[in-house]
Amino acid sequence: MTTLVAKAPRPVVLRPAIVLVVLLLGLMGCGETSKVVELQGSIYGTGWSLVYLPDESAPASQVVEAEVLAAFDVVDISMNTYDPLALISEFNALPPEKAMEVDWDFTYVLSEAVKITQLTEGAYDVTVAPLVELWGFGPGGPTNIPTEAAIAITREAVGLNRLDWRPNIRSLSKRVKGVSLEFSSIAKGYGVDLAADALDELGIKNFMLEVGGELQLRGHSPRGDAWRIAVERPEQGRGNFQTAVNVSNVGVATSGDYRNYFEHEGQRYSHIIDPRTGYPVQHDLVSVTVIHPSTALADAWATALCVLGTEKALELSERLGLAVYLVHREVDSLKAVWSTKFAPFLASNAASG
Repeated sequence: MTTLVAKAPRPVVLRPAIVLVVLLLGLMGCGETSKVVELQGSIYGTGWSLVYLPDESAPASQVVEAEVLAAFDVVDISMNTYDPLALISEFNALPPEKAMEVDWDFTYVLSEAVKITQLTEGAYDVTVAPLVELWGFGPGGPTNIPTEAAIAITREAVGLNRLDWRPNIRSLSKRVKGVSLEFSSIAKGYGVDLAADALDELGIKNFMLEVGGELQLRGHSPRGDAWRIAVERPEQGRGNFQTAVNVSNVGVATSGDYRNYFEHEGQRYSHIIDPRTGYPVQHDLVSVTVIHPSTALADAWATALCVLGTEKALELSERLGLAVYLVHREVDSLKAVWSTKFAPFLASNAASG
């Protein structure tokens, strides 16, 4: 545990799949110095950090850390595809038609993912992993550009209709060989939500919790007002801010295609695969930031909207009332648009376009 004396305000930088290294610390007000507690570590192949304002009834930081890690473990045991003993790995190894019972957390995450798949007409799909692997963005690493035939064959194992899912009894099986689930676009955010709930139960009211760029913010910052978060400008250089938002009691997540991609014969191939076509997305949308009460759903929607492209993403966000900030390419420059629900979160003079 490290106790820090608050300094002049600096924003947190939201980076897709990048560990946040700058923590927002600020003055509580008029010359009053406030102490905050900072905890950090590694989880899910990335880093986590927590900044909170303890009161007299707050438990020791060791207790706080133990509860946060216990919440993270729930996701690790259930949804970590890199752990052969995890529930999701057990399912992925099953032959077709063999059913298994999944736990409550798995059920919730898969059920929410199914809803987003339906709302996006298949643009978001947690069965897309075989295509991601085929294009060289999975654990196997880079590969050659797949042939149309290879893509067509792989697509036979992609799609929710390849699952037999009965959430009422938490029963899951696959209908064809090769189907696998990958919850990376939602499970990390769900871990943040679980840990935030654990902090609530400990009576910690004011905190910022982050795992690999996914955030949950509660109460007020050390300055006594809302937490201010800076969204990184999606460029190769780092440290440039696209905009800033003032947020409290919400989750925040960003997804983008500007860090994880490769080029072949002058063509850029993003790691964001459209499960409806089997190919990396080819459109103008560069990054999506979503503000939602649930970090899990902010995480999932950021990925889903990245697949849709700017026009369709904005239209769907307005129709569903999602708070979304979109950065897209326009000729040789980057432009930003945002949904009606996102506008109230924009910090004064920060609506960069």
